[in-house]
Amino acid sequence: MKPFPLVTAHTGCMGMPEHSLASLRAALEQGADVYEDDIRVTSDGELVLAHDDEVLLSDGRVGSIAGMTLQQLNDGLAETLTKLTDILPIIRSSGITMNLDIKTAGSLEPVFRLIEKSELIEQVFLSGCESAAALEADRHGRHIRKLLNVDIASFQSLPYVDAIVKACEDAVAAGCFGLNVPYQLVASELIHVAESSQLAVYVWTVAEEDDMKRMADMGVASITTRNVAELMKVKAEWTMQR
Repeated sequence: MKPFPLVTAHTGCMGMPEHSLASLRAALEQGADVYEDDIRVTSDGELVLAHDDEVLLSDGRVGSIAGMTLQQLNDGLAETLTKLTDILPIIRSSGITMNLDIKTAGSLEPVFRLIEKSELIEQVFLSGCESAAALEADRHGRHIRKLLNVDIASFQSLPYVDAIVKACEDAVAAGCFGLNVPYQLVASELIHVAESSQLAVYVWTVAEEDDMKRMADMGVASITTRNVAELMKVKAEWTMQR
């Protein structure tokens, strides 16, 4: 029997601000196995937690993370950006794993350098990489684990099984250990084909109890959620029934 999927806490979990230390601490308090957050890089090479490149500055102007230094950004924002270097020591000491959702290919090389410098290769992996980015990541940092973000458009344009096969082929070609999939796309065929290619299936972002149970019963490897407490409750009930 497969174990319950890894519990992955999405940034902003438990109603906390996204990309914040408070969100990470909430994930730890609830017992999450993995913490996920979005990674971007500033013009001076600082890795920060942020989903979008554009940020609204205090004076009403729109700033760009990629186009401004960290100091410029923090001077113009009401709240300073959280640096990845602020998060990683907590990840190390807690023993959990971090899912670094890469939002731009320009983040790859500084992320690789930081992971190696921090000696956290075993405690982090990458997501956010579609086929081209996953191939680039494999060329520059093959020793860093990564998921392939499936091409959602292919599931809309190809027969379902063909889209699965393509995703698995792309993942294997890029040296990925698994697929990162919106839970709405997951059916038993996807699990079967992925496992036959020795690929784990990680799903995002699940909010409802019934969907959490369904994903666990299908045998996915990880469930990402903002409601970690609900998923932990589902885990406890699911485990008792086995």
